[in-house]
Amino acid sequence: MPGLLRGVARTAVVSGTATAVSNRVSRRQQGRWAAQQGYEAPAPQSAYQAEPPAAATAPDMSSKIEELKQLGELKNQGVLTEAEFEDQKRRILET
Repeated sequence: MPGLLRGVARTAVVSGTATAVSNRVSRRQQGRWAAQQGYEAPAPQSAYQAEPPAAATAPDMSSKIEELKQLGELKNQGVLTEAEFEDQKRRILET
């Protein structure tokens, strides 16, 4: 059972990362196509903003804290290895 849980957790992490990367690539490609067509594409509403509004900072930080807590619980349960834990922690803190 722990092996199954570890596999499910790893799949969820990989899937989430793949989705984020895919969305970022799609937005970048859309911008390139728009530039080739000669018109300006709408600015993406993602992490590309220079400075987020002050009101959005608190919820963003609390969501990161929640993600880190869940990640820690998975590590404590043995679902994630130390290397997987460190990799995902770095990913959460960089976004």
